[in-house]
Amino acid sequence: MRIDILTIFPKMFKGPFTESLIGRAAKKEFLKINIVDIRSFSEDKHKKVDDKPFGGGVGMVMKPEPLYNAIKSAGVKRKNSAYKSPYSKPYVIYMSPQGKTLNNKIVKNLAEFKYLVLVCGHYEGIDERVINYVDEEISVGDYVLTGGEIPAMVLVDSIARMLHGVVKEEDSVKNDSFYNGLLDYPHYTRPAVFKGHKVPEVLLSGDHKKVGEWRAKESYKRTKERRPDLLIDKVEIEK
Repeated sequence: MRIDILTIFPKMFKGPFTESLIGRAAKKEFLKINIVDIRSFSEDKHKKVDDKPFGGGVGMVMKPEPLYNAIKSAGVKRKNSAYKSPYSKPYVIYMSPQGKTLNNKIVKNLAEFKYLVLVCGHYEGIDERVINYVDEEISVGDYVLTGGEIPAMVLVDSIARMLHGVVKEEDSVKNDSFYNGLLDYPHYTRPAVFKGHKVPEVLLSGDHKKVGEWRAKESYKRTKERRPDLLIDKVEIEK
């Protein structure tokens, strides 16, 4: 998969994308990340990318020309243009607090694409006319950050885990919280007793069937206690 990230602060991505799973995925070429400086596409001699909003008001708005030029550099056509496959086109995502709230269903769908283009906004937002070249707006939660860079990092990290070969043991991804609509079950490791707290006996039994049943019940129990909203379409597991 290729991901182009359009930003006015390219240095923000140096650390997060060179470490851990993302760094290893890039080295193994499972994932190619290109950081694109929006300022380099500005038509202004001072490389200006923002201006005052029409109609007055506080703050600044990101200008359409640099963003349009940056998006077009990725080979993007108008969002309704025809492609051989919807997953083969450069799919443009604007990281916006007004977008759909990111969840695992969205992540799994985006992981099917070959090429994503992430637009990181700033100031009061981007000129609305650029939305003509955006396929989807995504938010990482009901709060506002200083820009779209950190949300873009969150999105890339969540997508990378879904790509074949990135996580060594792929079954661990399928057991993650939200993958099947439930929270993850509790995990334990050595020692078997820690400060008087014991590991559940079933996990020491060696009976894989019983362990699986225990984990399924604990996953449901934890979801019911902490995120009952996820259980609207679920059938309760018999106790």
